[in-house]
Amino acid sequence: MRHALPIALPLALLLASPPALADEVPGFDRPGIGFGTDSVPRGALAVEIGLPGFQRERDRDGQRSTTLSSDLLLRTGLAPGLELQLSSTPWLRQRQRGPDQPRTRQRGAGDSVVGLKWAGPGSTDRTAWALLASGVVARGDAAFSDGRQYALAASVEHSITDRWSGALYASHQRGDGQRSTTWSPSVALAASDRIGLYLEAGFTRARHQPDLSVAGAGLTWMLRPNVQLDASFDVGLDRDSPDLQLATGIAFYLD
Repeated sequence: MRHALPIALPLALLLASPPALADEVPGFDRPGIGFGTDSVPRGALAVEIGLPGFQRERDRDGQRSTTLSSDLLLRTGLAPGLELQLSSTPWLRQRQRGPDQPRTRQRGAGDSVVGLKWAGPGSTDRTAWALLASGVVARGDAAFSDGRQYALAASVEHSITDRWSGALYASHQRGDGQRSTTWSPSVALAASDRIGLYLEAGFTRARHQPDLSVAGAGLTWMLRPNVQLDASFDVGLDRDSPDLQLATGIAFYLD
């Protein structure tokens, strides 16, 4: 999952596959900080691809960095309400420059992660929840790896009206002497049958690291009943957070 093939192959499958029926398509996990509460049925496959995204940040010492990256998420059902997830960041490019220092460039791949999502019992059409347990199974290149990490996350979604909904995401991650907690509230609007909009905020607290706070927005467009395009951004709310994050992506469902 470290080269272009994992991205080129799903795109080829997309062009060759017939669209699924709209009422059979579960919600996708991208875009945004959190994840959806839907699970993929057994035998089906959801492929979610982050097209090259952009991040710009500057730390307290004045070192500036810009990062371009792409990510890949594969989801398939194991049983009703239970799905297997495989994710990776197969392509990363980073440029850094500090005060009175030469510019440096790095390229490589990030960590690969396996996860299990469980759409918990008791969910209704109005309120739904899910849990996601994950762990790093293959470290990426040293410059882009967080080491052996394990995480447990939860997401709750509530339909306020037929068009408006709210969600709350929380996760706890630990490993390699690190520990962090993230939570993110969001609100979404179904502007039409095909277009969705959302607003979000994200807050991360880590041991021995500065707290991070971001806020942003995004949109989704159902190009076909089983194909979603997305675009989003987040901006930092304090000096330690990334100044700007931009993302675009495509997700599709194969049954």
